[in-house]
Amino acid sequence: MPSLSGFLALLVAICFEVLGTTALKLSDGFTRLWPSLLVAVCYGVSFWLFSLALRSLPVGVAYSIWAGLGIVLVSLVGVFYFKQPLDLAGVLGMGLILSGVLVLRIFSGTGVEP
Repeated sequence: MPSLSGFLALLVAICFEVLGTTALKLSDGFTRLWPSLLVAVCYGVSFWLFSLALRSLPVGVAYSIWAGLGIVLVSLVGVFYFKQPLDLAGVLGMGLILSGVLVLRIFSGTGVEP
């Protein structure tokens, strides 16, 4: 059965993945030392936390939440931190992704292991 600690580990893993992806952009193709080191640390912590989340969450559900929220959060970092424009289609697409994550989490029985 999914546990609160599993979801908490997943949410923190997503945060580290978003931070790692942001650092990846800042690393300029791994030509800048500190952002490059931050990429390695953040992705390492992220995958470790994701592995902990998988102890109580089904892999398909956990990965879809990871991917969906990661896409939306990285896009928001792009808009607000890197000043990258996002058009209406991008906003609508991310809204659909978030809707899918919410439907999966709230209404689907796939989030419960037998």
